[in-house]
Amino acid sequence: MGSNTLCALVVMGVSGSGKSTIADHLAGRLGWRYEDGDRFHPASNVEKMSAGHPLTDEDRWPWLQAIADEIDRLSAAGERAVIACSALKRAYRDVLVHGRDDVRIVFLDGTQDLIAARLASRQGHFMPPGLLASQFKTLERPGADERPITVSIDAPVERIVDDIVTQLNLVPQ
Repeated sequence: MGSNTLCALVVMGVSGSGKSTIADHLAGRLGWRYEDGDRFHPASNVEKMSAGHPLTDEDRWPWLQAIADEIDRLSAAGERAVIACSALKRAYRDVLVHGRDDVRIVFLDGTQDLIAARLASRQGHFMPPGLLASQFKTLERPGADERPITVSIDAPVERIVDDIVTQLNLVPQ
């Protein structure tokens, strides 16, 4: 599949899996725009997570719909973006992709121990490390029918990006 047929890549995984870093580097490699899905959260969601409370599905629907609306806007404008978004459940990814062929999921796969170690050394992020267990409990790995690109995060950033680009058979613009 060539890059001309895609408008968005959604880089998903639990907090600490490297979504923002990988999505930003991947966007740079492809010459696409980078979007952090967290910026689409309403303030009430950020406050809730900062207080150490996991979001409910009811909290997430408006956030996911805002990202889906941005993907629709990108497609209509002929633009492309790589979006970092946890998208832990199939139902969430269904909102984001909503049957489109021009949106692909990139799943950053890593163990809870590896990600916990990364979160422990992280500063200034609103996701407390204590919520990691709830993220893994919530995570529904993408099924084959979602056509995910699955990459191990146990590698340097550039190697992870190389792996994604290779699997997608994308050519920079």
